[in-house]
Amino acid sequence: MTDRPLRYDERPDDATPVHTDELPATPTRDRNIVATAWIEAPAELLGLGDDLPGRPTATYKRRIGSWLLWRAGPASGGDARYWAADAADLHRQCTFRLFPDGTGEGAGPSGSTHARFRLWKEDLAGREIS
Repeated sequence: MTDRPLRYDERPDDATPVHTDELPATPTRDRNIVATAWIEAPAELLGLGDDLPGRPTATYKRRIGSWLLWRAGPASGGDARYWAADAADLHRQCTFRLFPDGTGEGAGPSGSTHARFRLWKEDLAGREIS
């Protein structure tokens, strides 16, 4: 038996009901918390993967500052969409679309549009982007 973290696509889905304040700050390495398990999940999150190939269900990734980060689709090499909401105001939402070729596009909470996922995450963290 190994103690290595499971790859995201090897982790079992966890549909155990969870409230916002129970979502972990750091990534879960043993399971994928599905959007339908989040009791306060906004409709925008529940339909995040509806227009993507295979209609993937969004899974929870982590907190970035006050933002809750979720993804529908693969981490790389495919069509995916990231969604983030401010835990204190779930109406404050941002999305980032990731394409199979690695390009992407999304607006961060600053209002700036980003072509790189890393910069979009920096925007969520409230860091200066140069």
